[in-house]
Amino acid sequence: MSGGYYVGDVFASANVQVAADQDELLATVNYETIYRIAKSEMQKKSHLIENVAQRILDQIVTVCQTIQNIRVRVTKEHPPVGGAVAQAYVELETNFVVTCGKCKRPFLSHERGDGWTKHGNVYPKTRAHLEAQYGPNICKNCLSPHFVRERVD
Repeated sequence: MSGGYYVGDVFASANVQVAADQDELLATVNYETIYRIAKSEMQKKSHLIENVAQRILDQIVTVCQTIQNIRVRVTKEHPPVGGAVAQAYVELETNFVVTCGKCKRPFLSHERGDGWTKHGNVYPKTRAHLEAQYGPNICKNCLSPHFVRERVD
């Protein structure tokens, strides 16, 4: 961004119990990765801090699939608003914990209804029936009996 002094803040939460128990970096959110993403997006030219905040949020979620909640704040120091103002900021927040429409247990979903394609394939008619009955968010455990083919990573 150009035309002033800006500060970017990222607040992310995730279940880090495995990382804490096993001292395992891959089981947590890598804050160096988050820093690099935020820095890269902050360096791109943009007219609005809202756009910058959204790009940071989108890029982080693409890379960090364990994030349960993320809040991104972009602050412009001493904005030119015709008076003495210390700062103006925009803050975007997204929560990725949803409730399974069938079993009512919480699970992570980084895209609306991503359980339908993330873990396996379901016949379209089966999906339509289940979605009509339970809504768009169904966990892997509840979907797995209906998979035509389970996705193997």
